Amino acid sequence: AVCDSDTGEAFPCGRGSICAVEITGIHPSSDGSPGELQGVFSNSGALGSIEKNCPKGLYGTADSIPSTAKPYALGFRQDIEKGEAYVICTTDGGEPKLYSVEIEKIDLSDGGEKDMVIRVTDKALLAQTGGIVQGMSGSPIIQNGKLVGAVTHVFVKDTCRGYAIFADKMYEAMCECCDSADALENAG
Repeated sequence: AVCDSDTGEAFPCGRGSICAVEITGIHPSSDGSPGELQGVFSNSGALGSIEKNCPKGLYGTADSIPSTAKPYALGFRQDIEKGEAYVICTTDGGEPKLYSVEIEKIDLSDGGEKDMVIRVTDKALLAQTGGIVQGMSGSPIIQNGKLVGAVTHVFVKDTCRGYAIFADKMYEAMCECCDSADALENAG
């Protein structure tokens, strides 16, 4: 979700646009100080629309899928294992890349969006970012060739680690969003 920096709550908003961003720099994380990806919006115009901002993420419709995008099967929470996984993110203004992480903890209770604890293990990503930085939220987590989650939070005191939400929770929220949008469209 896009959250209010003061309250940490999902920012109340109506609709928005999906826009391309060029990563122009990185302020690396260090323990006690989460860093951030820095970027600028490109002039390419809207690439889609955002319909919903909720604790489980942003939901909307992309006008097209980039030709470089790779599809992944949905991984369900019961199939996730502690151990090796990958995060997909863009840190240098180029194409998204896979970086190694470790899933350290899995919480199968139904609470919130802090379902997994992950640790960045990729030496290249650690050298560039110092771990997890602001702007990596929503970065997909891949394990055994399946989309199993997305980054949600960085641990301020240990920026190599953070929380992630299960992909199947995001899928459920997307279905609820689509059902709401369909209901509104059919009512109008």
